[in-house]
Amino acid sequence: MNLLFLMTDQHRVDTLGAYGNPHVATPNLDRLAATGTRFDRCYTPTAICTPARASLLTGQSPFRHQVLANQERNVGYLEDLRADAFTFPAALRAKGYQLGLIGKWHAGSNRNAASYGFDGPDLPGWHNPVDHPDYLAYLRERDLPPYRISDPIRGTTPNGNPGNLLAARLHQPVEATFEHYLATRAIEHLERYAEDGRPFFLATHFFGPHLPYLLPDEYFDRYDPDLVELPPSIAETFEGKPPVQRNYSAHWTFDTMPIEVTRKLIAVYWGYVTLIDEQIGRILTRLDELGLTDRTSVFFTADHGEFTGAHRLHDKGPAMYEDIYRIPGIVRVPGETPQVRDEFVTLTDCTATILELAGCDPSPAVDSRSLLPLVRGEHPAWRTELTAEFHGHHFPYPQRMIRDDRYKLVVNPESVNELYDLVADPHELVNRYAHPELRPVRRRLMRRLYDLLRERGDNFYHWMTPMYDIGASDYDPTLSAFETEGTTT
Repeated sequence: MNLLFLMTDQHRVDTLGAYGNPHVATPNLDRLAATGTRFDRCYTPTAICTPARASLLTGQSPFRHQVLANQERNVGYLEDLRADAFTFPAALRAKGYQLGLIGKWHAGSNRNAASYGFDGPDLPGWHNPVDHPDYLAYLRERDLPPYRISDPIRGTTPNGNPGNLLAARLHQPVEATFEHYLATRAIEHLERYAEDGRPFFLATHFFGPHLPYLLPDEYFDRYDPDLVELPPSIAETFEGKPPVQRNYSAHWTFDTMPIEVTRKLIAVYWGYVTLIDEQIGRILTRLDELGLTDRTSVFFTADHGEFTGAHRLHDKGPAMYEDIYRIPGIVRVPGETPQVRDEFVTLTDCTATILELAGCDPSPAVDSRSLLPLVRGEHPAWRTELTAEFHGHHFPYPQRMIRDDRYKLVVNPESVNELYDLVADPHELVNRYAHPELRPVRRRLMRRLYDLLRERGDNFYHWMTPMYDIGASDYDPTLSAFETEGTTT
């Protein structure tokens, strides 16, 4: 079984036609969803690039593999997986697979994709490296113009400086865009692998639609901002919320820009999604032309979501909202019936699925569960709640989250905890943690999260033991030997 793994960065579920968007043209991903299994409740283990991608490599939660922050903002955490860490490419390589990775790596600082056996140009960094020699050679060979932008969109930071670049016009034709370049390199690898004949795993990781949205006019202006319905959570007041969220809103300069700019930014983001969909279409079409479709399982997902104005935020950060934790998840396995599933699944589950499809032992991916029973239409006993974690970006900020069918609990040790009723309040505007009528829900979820963290060995539970309502403690939280059976009172 060949494996084609398509991945975007910072991609909102609600920008895809397959997930209900009536405006954004995503025909290629919609076709993939219509011919495969679409997971409607797929989540990232953490809404930040490097830890999420390390979880995909290992099938382990971030607390376990310990790569907890992006290189660019790392504040002392590990920057690369340990040398003895299990990774799925090593298992596939032992099975004789050809391995390719085109595009964004961002899963470590000193060890690149080639360190794990992947072919492909080394493209470091968090956004399109438009000065990379291979990209520049691609432009020269095709007599295409170099990268150039104008009309930048940015706000003003609290200290009066210009804010982060959010979008700009790109003065290149689509054939010169980095996205077209990535798809071209992926197609070249497909052709080479097809000629070789051995099974392959080929990943194509687009850097977008991560901000800044840098697009040619035809995509920058593809969607009329008047089509944009602003997210209801744009009414966020941050009342009863952790103060860090208001700080992040100021960091991303939301209130320094007119609301019309927010509409335009969302419309441009949609254009970025369409550009990427078209490049994915080129790859899938070539897969068909090479006669590989019936022998190739195809995945599409993202490392995490994006705010694009939701909760008066951009990018991602220390706020465990659905906007950035829910991600697209599509798996097409040849011969399996198309369907939609609503079980809680995660990006990390892709790891065990890849291993099983390749005939490898998935058990070392200890926090991953193969999706193949679900893809085959079976109804196994499955998780009824989902957990996620965060460890910080610009500064350490530990969080843990658990959500079930209706409620979400977020534990913020330095601040107020959060509890959301996702049926009554799907946009997570009202923190109900202190509401007395939800005390039984709060207690149930707190205890369940506590038990899950203990079972997994996530030491975050130590803070929870004395601080929250988790019932009677069954161990000495001081981790000392002062209290023994011989102690008298």
